[in-house]
Amino acid sequence: MTLPLPDMICFALYSATHAMQHVYKPLLDDLGLTYPQYLVLTVLWAQDSQTVGALGRQVQLESNTLTPLLKRMEERGLVTRARDGRDERQVRITLTDAGEALKQRAAHIPACVLEKSGLAVDDLTRLRDQITTLRDHLRNA
Repeated sequence: MTLPLPDMICFALYSATHAMQHVYKPLLDDLGLTYPQYLVLTVLWAQDSQTVGALGRQVQLESNTLTPLLKRMEERGLVTRARDGRDERQVRITLTDAGEALKQRAAHIPACVLEKSGLAVDDLTRLRDQITTLRDHLRNA
């Protein structure tokens, strides 16, 4: 059985992702950030000085994607990359003062996204939880 495109959950998620990116783009352009860079900074703002592996797990990017992104962020002066003193195999990512300062400049972003969603906080939270559950079930399938 073939479903019409509007009835397909994959299309609903795909098109919602594009719409979400459309909302984030001008907000992040003002900060000179890409969406993946914003995700990395959000993780570091919550807990600074993390290994590349820990960051990758949280933002769900493989190291071959994350490493070049982190190098560009280091070139922009947002983070530093250094070998972990306790385990030389690990690279630790730490915010610079400039990276930390972006936290204040980005503080309005979640409220802007909430407003543009047209949903109440409780509804958006439930939707996020449902999508996360769907993602986890699909990964484990």
